[in-house]
Amino acid sequence: MATSKVLAGAQVVLPTGTVHRGRVVVDGTRIAGSAPADAETVDLTGHWLVPGFVDMHNHGGGGASFTNGTVEDVLHGVRTHRLHGTTTLVSSTVTGEMDALAQRAGLLSELAEQGDIAGIHFEGPFISPCRKGAHSEALLRHPDPAEVRKLLDAARGRAKMVTLATELPGGIDSVRLLAEHGVIAAIGHTDATYEQTVEAIDAGATVATHLYNAMPGLGHRVPGPIAALLEDERVTVELIDDGTHLHPASFQFAFHHAGADRVALITDAMDAAGFGDGTYRLGPLEVVVSDGVARLAEGGSIAGSTLTLDRAFQRAVTVDGLSVEDVVTAISVTPAKRLGIYDTVGSLEPGKDADVVVLDADFALKGVLRKGEWVVDPT
Repeated sequence: MATSKVLAGAQVVLPTGTVHRGRVVVDGTRIAGSAPADAETVDLTGHWLVPGFVDMHNHGGGGASFTNGTVEDVLHGVRTHRLHGTTTLVSSTVTGEMDALAQRAGLLSELAEQGDIAGIHFEGPFISPCRKGAHSEALLRHPDPAEVRKLLDAARGRAKMVTLATELPGGIDSVRLLAEHGVIAAIGHTDATYEQTVEAIDAGATVATHLYNAMPGLGHRVPGPIAALLEDERVTVELIDDGTHLHPASFQFAFHHAGADRVALITDAMDAAGFGDGTYRLGPLEVVVSDGVARLAEGGSIAGSTLTLDRAFQRAVTVDGLSVEDVVTAISVTPAKRLGIYDTVGSLEPGKDADVVVLDADFALKGVLRKGEWVVDPT
């Protein structure tokens, strides 16, 4: 049961900056402007208080899949990521048969209606066979707007994002359809040229799915999609900061070029996140996880990540040298704004959900509060 409490003595990262020896007042499930008389004081001197993390691209965790699992599996995966500070999560699917994806959308939409997840992200099947990554080529298809609409209908208003190779037949019309329905059109798993990417952005695409990965590299004569996605202020770029998907120089180049207001740190996590090495399935494909790196058993392509956002936060500060404030923006504020849910989550402000992550002086996770209840108690 959520109770009133004052989280006191910590460095608190607010939209206006960091307050030293500040406090966050929690009244029930919400952040409050003043403390009730019966509020419990929790001394968090020497710690950081930051908003709960918002992951807009996540396929599972704790040994459970959002793509294939039961309702109980999905909830287990969600809880696994909550234990690592992700208090808001969009469940991502992978390429599959259209009927199976529609059925999966129905299951996930019920969880979104209950508030367990923030919505659904369809990654595939409307992607390029040239850049398929860990998706089954046999199940790929062109982004026919009628088929895109089928998935939106199955999601019952809970679709948040669809990743498309917008250069394929029907791609631009599908981008326009998604924009008309208030669903994010994300460019990814694409073989598009610079010019084709600009066309898609002008049509309404607003997200780059895991920038750099599953798209042509940045060239000095043929710039490709990366340049178009980085240069346009209308686009939010997803970055996976796990030390595997991106070289640190590439990560920092993108972060500093786009700025924290246009970067969303994501996990692209699969089942093994928060669980361990072993053999898993990502959709119909077998994945082997070794030393925390997930690769297809056949072909060796990287198959999502085992990242959790607490590790991404710590790495961004201690390895990449970013400011705490910039990391908070990229891991909470920017994804919440892009998803259209910043009125309730993404920052520590009165009236918003009491979603708080407690970090120690070394930026290791010590506590997680979701809607006023401790998921991880720091005391």
